[in-house]
Amino acid sequence: MNPFTLEGKKILITGASSGIGKQCAISCSQMGAMVTLIGRNKDTLQKTMALLSKGNHQYFVFDVTDYSGIEAIVNDAVRKMGKVSGFIHSAGIDLPLPLNVTKPENYEALFATNVIAGFEFAKILSKRKYSDDSGSSFVFIASIMSVVGNPSLSAIVAGIRSIALEFANKKIRVNAISPGQICNTKMTDNKFSLLPREDIDKISDSHPLGLGSVEDVANGCIYLLSDASKWITGTNLIIDGGYSAR
Repeated sequence: MNPFTLEGKKILITGASSGIGKQCAISCSQMGAMVTLIGRNKDTLQKTMALLSKGNHQYFVFDVTDYSGIEAIVNDAVRKMGKVSGFIHSAGIDLPLPLNVTKPENYEALFATNVIAGFEFAKILSKRKYSDDSGSSFVFIASIMSVVGNPSLSAIVAGIRSIALEFANKKIRVNAISPGQICNTKMTDNKFSLLPREDIDKISDSHPLGLGSVEDVANGCIYLLSDASKWITGTNLIIDGGYSAR
């Protein structure tokens, strides 16, 4: 049997309406998974749904920072799909501001979406009534900035190690992926629209293999969700085109 297949697995993905989360949904469905999409925009979620391979997929329009509503969403998803065998927290926002102009509310928004929401989903999904009896795999999308200095993203990588140890006896593996600069996403396009051409070229040149694609990250997620990675937990998989090797 192919250890990389996701055939029969039920995967729940936040931030599934665009960027990395969207591609993860598409790639997981192509590998045989049944996918639950979560995002804030109904139109973009429906567009993602239309790109999935055939299967019993579903979506929920939901703001992940509505913590009190997370369990109701998970309960509804499991009732319709079955117990969850994989979770990807791809919902996230960027804060491209220097420290001297960053306000407390900026940090609060960043941590609410990037960190707290994902940990709340993980806490609820770890319950026996929601988690696949044969084992589950949780993947958090961070960034290479988690290694070189973004506080909220560093918190993800530090947090998954503790969660991995706590959940190991429940047969739940917990890992993070830290991508380098990914091209052709809404977040990247917004970032690059504010930069002069020479700065964009510098960012590209800082990645020896060039800028990455959403498919590069999705492939890493498939590996961590699959049985091929059954002995991996508490790790941060760096997918950055050589950026951090410089």
